[in-house]
Amino acid sequence: MKSIKLLALALITAGTLVVLPGSGKVDDKQAVTQAVEKLRKAMIDPDKATLEALAANDLSYGHSNGNIEDKAAFVEALVSGASDFKSIDLTDQSVTVVDNTAMVRHKLSGETNNKGVAGQVKLGVLLVWVKQKGDWKLLARQAVKI
Repeated sequence: MKSIKLLALALITAGTLVVLPGSGKVDDKQAVTQAVEKLRKAMIDPDKATLEALAANDLSYGHSNGNIEDKAAFVEALVSGASDFKSIDLTDQSVTVVDNTAMVRHKLSGETNNKGVAGQVKLGVLLVWVKQKGDWKLLARQAVKI
């Protein structure tokens, strides 16, 4: 009887070990999804510390008009109000994690008030996130008008 209990425990343990490696991907997808949501909120209500914490030092942030910003310019544009999002809605989002890199694609629609001029945006966006010291950081972003 004791050997059956030990065998059952061994099988349960082995089954758990088989499941655990895959569960990291699910956790990473959830963590990336949460990072995207933090970024969305920080772009609507800009906070310098939050934006800097979410962005990798080597950030390359591409706008749909061809303008490309580094981390400092990206943060400054939002904090100063030069780039002012009143709302951002994300749809059709997909997240793919490969090792310490994640690709996020979504459609972004929103209302802006850049430099005091009201507008609307509809974009297709690709975000590239990298895991650095346990945190997901935005490394690159490119948007196209749709």
